[in-house]
Parts: sequence; C-alpha cells; structure tokens
Amino acid sequence: MNAVRLEVDLLALPKAVPELRRSVREYVGAPCADVQLCVTELVGNVIRHLGEGTPVRVRVECGGGRTRVEVTDPHQCAIPVLVPATADDEAGRGLALLDAVALRWGVEQEVAGKTVWCEVGEA
Repeated sequence: MNAVRLEVDLLALPKAVPELRRSVREYVGAPCADVQLCVTELVGNVIRHLGEGTPVRVRVECGGGRTRVEVTDPHQCAIPVLVPATADDEAGRGLALLDAVALRWGVEQEVAGKTVWCEVGEA
C-alpha cells in the first residue's frame, strides 16, 4: 500500500494519456488495468467534452483495499451522466465501462470546477 498519492497536473491531450497510464502503473506497483482504464476514460471525457488542452489534475491513491482515481477540471459544466448506449452508437460507452469496473463513482462540484472520481477494488 502506498502512503502517498500520485498527483499529476497536465493538459488533457491524447498524447498525454499513454504516459499517464505508465505513471499510474508505476505508482500502483502492480498490474492495474481497471485503474488505468478509469484514468483513460476520465481524461478522455475531458478531452471529448471540454476540449483538448484543458488543464486537469489527476490524483490516484491506494489504501484500504481500494484505489481512488480523481480527475479535476476547471469547468462546472459538462457533468458526466451514465446513459445507456445502443448497439448502433459509435460513442458513449466510456462511462458505462467505468461504471462496470468501479465499485462506485461520482462528481463533486467545486467553486473552481469539478472532480469526477471513482474507486476500484485492489487486486
């Protein structure tokens, strides 16, 4: 179990995601496909709904049998909502994937933006 959390400030760009996934893997110190998926989906949602280059803070913390992932952005708008995707939909499954692998997830609105978070059980 890690005593400190991983905290990374970055611009939400597609090219930043692979390095972020590597950093998460190094922090966790073990295979963590579900955690990496959550980080990818949450940052991907920022890129998709707020635009490339949006500043975000990504936090990952392990402890108590869970890994918590948080992505904070400076916009109070674009609150993620889980909607069912149909077989013909070409997008919109990211939050459904996150919902499937996470123990729980939510959104915290703040004066300076919002934080979307999820918790994944440790393997």
